Amino acid sequence: VLLQAYGGGLVQAGGSLRLSCAGSGRTFSSYHMGWFRQAPGKEREFVAAINTNGGNTYYADSVKGRFTISRDNAKNTVYLQMNSMKPEDTAVYYCAAGRTITIITTSPTQWGQGTQVTVSS
Repeated sequence: VLLQAYGGGLVQAGGSLRLSCAGSGRTFSSYHMGWFRQAPGKEREFVAAINTNGGNTYYADSVKGRFTISRDNAKNTVYLQMNSMKPEDTAVYYCAAGRTITIITTSPTQWGQGTQVTVSS
């Protein structure tokens, strides 16, 4: 599945932003989907994941309660709603796909291009 993320931008601390990731092909609904991020000088880290039917979600502790992942299989799209944003959320955000929950939360097999998110203080 080919992935394309969009929706990044500049937001003030405390604000909100929604990222979207569109997948191509008829197999989108068979993939668990996730979001990762990479801040300057840091390793890429897991942010959130969602299973194939959207019934289960997983979050990093740093975003739990502030970010919400969701998906619309009819539109081949996964979303990341980010609320109460902090300067430390500044990073390039990547969407990803994997065949198992373990893969999608640790080492996804397929990646979209990143989208920059900057949170100003």
